Amino acid sequence: MSDLIDQQALTSKAEQLVETARKLGADACDVIAVTGTSLAVEVRDGKVEETERAEGGDVTVRVFVGKRNAAVSANALQDPEALVERAVAMAKVAPEDPYAGLADQDRLLKELPALELLDETEVSATELTEWAKEAEAAGLAVSGVSKSGGASASWRLSGAVLATSHGFSGAYVASRHGLSMTAVAGEGTSMERDYDFDYRTFLEDMESPAVIGRRAGERTVRRLNPRKVETGTVNVIYESRAAKSLVSHFSSAVNGASVARKTSFLKNKMGERLFAPGIRITDDPRKRRGAATRPFDGEGTAAEFLQMIEDGVLQNWFLDTAAAKELGLTPNGRAQRSGAGTSPGSTNLTLEPGQKSVEQMMAETGRGLLVTDLIGHGVNAVTGDYSRGAAGFWYENGEIVHPVSEITIAGNLIDMFARLVPANDLDARYSVAAPSILIEDMALAGE
Repeated sequence: MSDLIDQQALTSKAEQLVETARKLGADACDVIAVTGTSLAVEVRDGKVEETERAEGGDVTVRVFVGKRNAAVSANALQDPEALVERAVAMAKVAPEDPYAGLADQDRLLKELPALELLDETEVSATELTEWAKEAEAAGLAVSGVSKSGGASASWRLSGAVLATSHGFSGAYVASRHGLSMTAVAGEGTSMERDYDFDYRTFLEDMESPAVIGRRAGERTVRRLNPRKVETGTVNVIYESRAAKSLVSHFSSAVNGASVARKTSFLKNKMGERLFAPGIRITDDPRKRRGAATRPFDGEGTAAEFLQMIEDGVLQNWFLDTAAAKELGLTPNGRAQRSGAGTSPGSTNLTLEPGQKSVEQMMAETGRGLLVTDLIGHGVNAVTGDYSRGAAGFWYENGEIVHPVSEITIAGNLIDMFARLVPANDLDARYSVAAPSILIEDMALAGE
């Protein structure tokens, strides 16, 4: 199946463009080519609503002339020399950027590691349809579910090639499989909906369609007849699915580019204790079958395993070459291609689990809010102020009492991180992974 993406041809084309740029006067150059093919099926009420197959790709040529640089992208290469000519001409008149440039040559990856990125299992539209129908049927079979919000199944191959003028040339292909189902319960203004899903690199790791559909239905029915709760200070447990958002906020705050621009609320916190003792957050670009696993970063360097938080203390920023130069630090292989250049970012970022179950946390805290869904993007990246709409369940004496909706939870992320307690139910499937999280004494706006 990997022959659907011709890595050899893409690599050869990228290397030719690099050579052309050098001949036209570029001091340095890199070329990244990205291509992909995908198949997706959407089903509703047992019938196929849409089947979509897509193929495409683009190439970006980035050239450096002295301290000036420019990049040009195209989705086809009928005239690749003209593309490079335009990039070189643009670079010659661009403003100088003292931090832009290729990665140091001694940091380039010398040998591509063998990683589990590609599942060669062939997937057809017929199989995707069957999986989606099975998930939908399982969701509809749950007592209380009134109708389907649809089910979808997908498969994708994506390939990336990077070639640079100082000797790097590498390529890889990755696969991705997905399945989701949305269920609806209730009628009219009392209608509720929820969903369940799974996305994996290897098909054999996917949960069964019946499990995904049934769980979507059960989650939906649990949300019926929600109530508001009184405004006050409450204990909040973020379900694992919602807890990932807190780790994402942390990731954005330790992005080296944000730190250099002084737009991060953690900009002066390196080496300080942000979390409780024992808390660990790691970033692993070579995680087995990980959602963001990759052999090299967007600059062709080997990305190392990073301890972002060790025993509660901030240890690293995410750094590409430009951000590292601006901060006077050493890059750590976290370059991601972004428009005309690169920007730093995480790979497989994980908040390591704690010792207690969610049930234990509910029992010990007595009463509070179990958050299963978050709404809006109310986070101030500069100050860390946090305010988001939420839905979930109110618990008393450690037991779920009733669903809750139309509330807002608020705080400041620095204070929230300091009080954060991870549960033991880590969901490690995704590029940002977290267990459920307890944060005591948060502000809640309700009735």
